[in-house]
Amino acid sequence: MADAIDCAYSIEGRGEPLVLIHGIGAARDAWRFITPHLHEHFTVVTYDLRGHGESPLPEPGFGLDDLVDDLERLRDRLGLERMHLAGHSLGGMIGPRYALRFPDRVSSLGLYSTAAGRTEDDSAKVWAVVEAMEQKGIEKVLGTLTSRWFTDDFISQNPDIVDRRLKQVMATDPDIFMNVFRIYARTEMMPWLHEVTQPALIITGELDGGCNPRLNRLIDDAMPNSELIVLEGLKHSILVEAGETVARHQIEFVYG
Repeated sequence: MADAIDCAYSIEGRGEPLVLIHGIGAARDAWRFITPHLHEHFTVVTYDLRGHGESPLPEPGFGLDDLVDDLERLRDRLGLERMHLAGHSLGGMIGPRYALRFPDRVSSLGLYSTAAGRTEDDSAKVWAVVEAMEQKGIEKVLGTLTSRWFTDDFISQNPDIVDRRLKQVMATDPDIFMNVFRIYARTEMMPWLHEVTQPALIITGELDGGCNPRLNRLIDDAMPNSELIVLEGLKHSILVEAGETVARHQIEFVYG
């Protein structure tokens, strides 16, 4: 872990530790619609991935296991013996990978709006987005990403929240944004996901194009101790559009 980064973090609440891992071009405030509902049940730790939010800017060229190393550095800094992990999108890949490498440190997992078992066509669609951003620039492709993240009703009724998300992406260093997007596009968890034995809560939106129910059923089938929940009518940004619902499922999954 010589190259692990000390990421910026926040801690709130009381109870068993729950570390939340955000996705591409976001920051720890991505959880702001969820954390108020968790504070009575968990000591909630949110942090900014390397190069995001207030965390240090690394050299590009890092991979998934480097992000896992950062999470282990954070756990060690906080003195946590065991913790629950929940991640969204790319964060839903970091969490299981961490659990594979450090199984004794993880009590349970939450995999929110993530993907595994992509077909060649699925992968081609993800890489097409990467190539479009490389050729046209991130800003010119953001409009298509917005319609993948949020439902049409939410976009029309909450333009300020959508605009804040777009500005957050544009404030992320473009090399870092493209680096983590490539990690998301490249990562295939299916070869090792069956080895992740911790209890796992899998949640995705019914209308999420890239992290759809079909792929999440494959995740559920692969993991030996998992539960799948599909949220009706939602796309990728379940943390924003259904924060209280996601929090409720997380609490019920851990505490019954």
